[in-house]
Amino acid sequence: MTTLNQAWPVLILVAAFQFKHFVCDGPLQTKDMVIAKGYYGKSLGLLHAGLHGIGTWMVFFVSGLGAALCVALAVLDFVVHYHVDYIKENIVRKAGWTTADAQFWWALSADQMTHHFTYLGLIALSLTISFGHH
Repeated sequence: MTTLNQAWPVLILVAAFQFKHFVCDGPLQTKDMVIAKGYYGKSLGLLHAGLHGIGTWMVFFVSGLGAALCVALAVLDFVVHYHVDYIKENIVRKAGWTTADAQFWWALSADQMTHHFTYLGLIALSLTISFGHH
């Protein structure tokens, strides 16, 4: 049986990922990055996803995870984040949705939800690899 004391480290990781996501999708993201995310391979779209990968590495490294696992999880986040953004930007652009359309906000919400589910998956994967199946 899991106690609340055992759950705190996981809750702290979730909070750290929420903060990391805010920083990378907020203050560190430029308008040019937003535009570039819709065009595969553009350097600013890659930079945006790279910032997320670096943030993921930092969260896991500070939590005490081994260096190699931190890098692997950061690369996984980079790849997933890049493709989620690319897909969302292309759906919005091809549909012609703008901030005046409800569908734009639904797409943005789905994008954000997918990123946060990715963090839950990364945390679960890190725990599984670190502590095994019991």
